Amino acid sequence: MSIILVVDDSPTETHVLKSLLEKHGYTVETASDGELGIEAAKEHHPDLILMDVVMPVMNGFQATRQLSRDPETSGIPIIMVTTKDQDTDRSWGLRQGAKEYLTKPIDTKELLSKIKATLG
Repeated sequence: MSIILVVDDSPTETHVLKSLLEKHGYTVETASDGELGIEAAKEHHPDLILMDVVMPVMNGFQATRQLSRDPETSGIPIIMVTTKDQDTDRSWGLRQGAKEYLTKPIDTKELLSKIKATLG
């Protein structure tokens, strides 16, 4: 079964996503900021990363850029999941290497269909 890494500094948001994904059969790893997310991606080699943007230490844009430029992690698709809903944020996120960009509050059906589509 697929492993999904959830990178989000909100314990509530992380818990909600983890519960939802596990209920749909995914294995979930978590990290609470961009830097820890990069470490977790290298350690667990997830099939997909759900990345928040606004986080301490290193934001999701910076972490996504690093992950998509590192040969060890560049093959892992990233879906940004954030409250930042401006078109400029969306296009910037996609330019950093994200495959998809979803805004919170998350539409469960949309999230699951994007995950399925991204994982192929």
